[in-house]
Amino acid sequence: MYPNEALDHYRILTSMLAPALLMAATGSLLVSANARLARVVDRLRSIIAQLEGGDEMTRAELEDQILRHRRRARLVLRACLMLYLGLGAFVGTSLALAVDAVLGFRVPYLPTGMAVVGVLGLLVASICLGREVILSVRGFDHELDIELARRRR
Repeated sequence: MYPNEALDHYRILTSMLAPALLMAATGSLLVSANARLARVVDRLRSIIAQLEGGDEMTRAELEDQILRHRRRARLVLRACLMLYLGLGAFVGTSLALAVDAVLGFRVPYLPTGMAVVGVLGLLVASICLGREVILSVRGFDHELDIELARRRR
């Protein structure tokens, strides 16, 4: 193997590993999003138990909470789907870089396109998770307002 060939292989391997940073970031976001989804589901289950148990809260208040939590769950689900899309696109980017090298650098837009898809997936997931946090805080504020009003009576 000639020294220039070794440098080319090193450069190709290095570029294939570059998407690994984005894969790691995506994995961290997936762990966080799945934990959020689990919390929303647990909260929904407890509200449903209150609904069935005839708790002192009115049925309308509980149904309103259920609707808010369902919206949150859908947002987190969308975020997870976009994160999985991003993760797959980043893995595909790494593979596309190798395929492009084997083909003599004839498909340069393939790895770039896959990387763009991955980054767009992260962007959409971030927007969904941001919206979910806003709904979470608003829901918490609403529940606090109801509880404080109840205690004032």
